[in-house]
Amino acid sequence: MAKLVRKGYLLAPGPTPVPNEVSLEGARETIHHRTPQFKKIMDEAIEGTKYVFQTENDLFMLASTGTGAMEMAAANLVSADEKVVVISVGKFGERWEELCKVFGAKAITIRKEYGDYVSPEELDDVLKQNPDASVVFATLSETSTGTVMDIEGFSRVTQRHSVLLAVDCISGLVAQPMKTDEWGVDVVVAGSQKGFMLPPGLAYASFSSKALQKAEEVTTPRFYFNARAYKKDPAPWTPAVNLIYQQRAAVRLLKEEGIENVWARHEVLAEATQRGVAALNLELFSKRPGNVLTAVKVPEGVDGGKIVSIMRDEYGVTLAGGQGTMKGKIFRISHLGYVSGFDIVVAFTALEKVLRRLGHSVPYGAGGAAVMEFLEKEGY
Repeated sequence: MAKLVRKGYLLAPGPTPVPNEVSLEGARETIHHRTPQFKKIMDEAIEGTKYVFQTENDLFMLASTGTGAMEMAAANLVSADEKVVVISVGKFGERWEELCKVFGAKAITIRKEYGDYVSPEELDDVLKQNPDASVVFATLSETSTGTVMDIEGFSRVTQRHSVLLAVDCISGLVAQPMKTDEWGVDVVVAGSQKGFMLPPGLAYASFSSKALQKAEEVTTPRFYFNARAYKKDPAPWTPAVNLIYQQRAAVRLLKEEGIENVWARHEVLAEATQRGVAALNLELFSKRPGNVLTAVKVPEGVDGGKIVSIMRDEYGVTLAGGQGTMKGKIFRISHLGYVSGFDIVVAFTALEKVLRRLGHSVPYGAGGAAVMEFLEKEGY
């Protein structure tokens, strides 16, 4: 039998696909980072990134993954034995908790099961019970489940209690509305390999004036992730020069589209994906799904690990499996960053084929048809 052409489709929530014009920027000649030429490039990249963050606060660009930016937030906001509140509904809420404990903080964790969410009212109750808490650590989009939190609501609560709010927006930024200054969020962290449409290797952290003041007061030892050093010099250590070329190119694309239009595009793709799931009589996992990814429950009697591995290894369509306690129980279809409606159709075509192969009967074409009908209705 003739061998078919195999193409790759990346529909995992990081790394995400990179546009050609962004990829090519990374092939430019590497110049020295202590030159006026590079300073201009970095300044433009930072200003463009501030636009995406919707902030005029200081924004630091780190040569690290998003977890490095999370560590910077924790290291500069908490001292040993200080009480903080962590909101955890999945793998990355758990990461906030782990980081806070590394730096000796007393973490009061509002914990819900994977797929659930925490309301502003619940946060308000916990802060009333813990008036000595100084920081709340939250997540915009819990990547392990696709669940989105009400950050605007959280911010109203933390401001009422005079508590700082730090938010992991690593997968949520770009796909979900995030109005840092308008909502009054003190620290926002993100990473390059998600909605920014870059390879992994850059992270970002915006700090409000209140957060920077806290960074002056905490006693936690820190060196590489010292916010005070970045405040004095945006490149206190050698920056990721070629990735910053790419960052400048990526934020230009996002600015040309307009951030409100970017949010709307992700919302349409999310809804289209959810309609495809419903057309196959599959069940959504998250109780509050967002625009980043769609988490789907594995049908009873089907090996969830095989869904992901066969789609990736045999058909070239990379989805994400479940993390933590959800391993093998869910799979995740990303619609984040440089993804089109046709990519989603391809994902459903492969999914239908694999589900049938694994003994779960679904009609060919049903998922893709539901996606295309919705996109047509929305004018995409």
